[in-house]
Amino acid sequence: MILSGKARVAGVMGWPVSHSRSPRLHGFWIERHAIDGVYVPLPVPPGRIETALRALPVIGFRGVNLTVPHKESALAICDQLDPLARRIGAVNTIVVGEDGRLIGSNTDAYGLVENLRRNSPWRSGNDPIVVLGAGGAARATCVALLDAGAGSLRIANRTLLRAEILAEELGAGVEAVDWENRGDALDGAALLVNTTTLGMAGQPPLEIDLSVLPKAAVVCDIVYAPLETPLLAAARARGNPVVDGLGMLLHQAQPGFEAWFGVRPDVDEDLRRFIVSDLQG
Repeated sequence: MILSGKARVAGVMGWPVSHSRSPRLHGFWIERHAIDGVYVPLPVPPGRIETALRALPVIGFRGVNLTVPHKESALAICDQLDPLARRIGAVNTIVVGEDGRLIGSNTDAYGLVENLRRNSPWRSGNDPIVVLGAGGAARATCVALLDAGAGSLRIANRTLLRAEILAEELGAGVEAVDWENRGDALDGAALLVNTTTLGMAGQPPLEIDLSVLPKAAVVCDIVYAPLETPLLAAARARGNPVVDGLGMLLHQAQPGFEAWFGVRPDVDEDLRRFIVSDLQG
């Protein structure tokens, strides 16, 4: 890769940021399309995020992705927010405008729905959807599914109050479920989405009884390390279609890449194999 003085520059800000797969992902597309550009990891401590973001126009960056712990704090820093980012309460993609303004958006919702559409038989309808968790990822998931036409949502969280607050904020058709009743909530569901860290490498397992879940229901875990979580393995064993979290990561990256580098990249098997090999390495 040869960079010129006109190279387009973007990156990802987080603390820590060494775990992020985004540099490899965007680097794959940059190489595929022979783009004069680069995408770099940017370790930014929580107390310095505003300084770092305000520096982007000065140093010629086209924009950045944001990961933990900066997604929520960036809301108050951006000069312009898309309505979806406001509803979700988090920003994961920033584009630097021609006038230097910071334009914030949230592409996690797009990534989730596109992953489901491309990799499962799930389509929006009136059948209930069960979402495990009530944090930032759960909020993005719920907003995405409601916008995609979901008829009703059941949110189960280890702290019931958080689920109740989220359900109230999201409005009609959304109900909170006590964590102890998470298995019962699966009755009649068309889709189950785990947004918690349970089942992630190094975290406690997710314990849930799938016995009342319809066999046609899709089971999705937004975790991608491991690629097949115990939840997905259990669902696959009983015949449910499953969707891992890697597709969400890949699809959420598309809009930002297009804005920064001027090319709409494809999410295909070559890309997936490349990132899977990186995860396994």
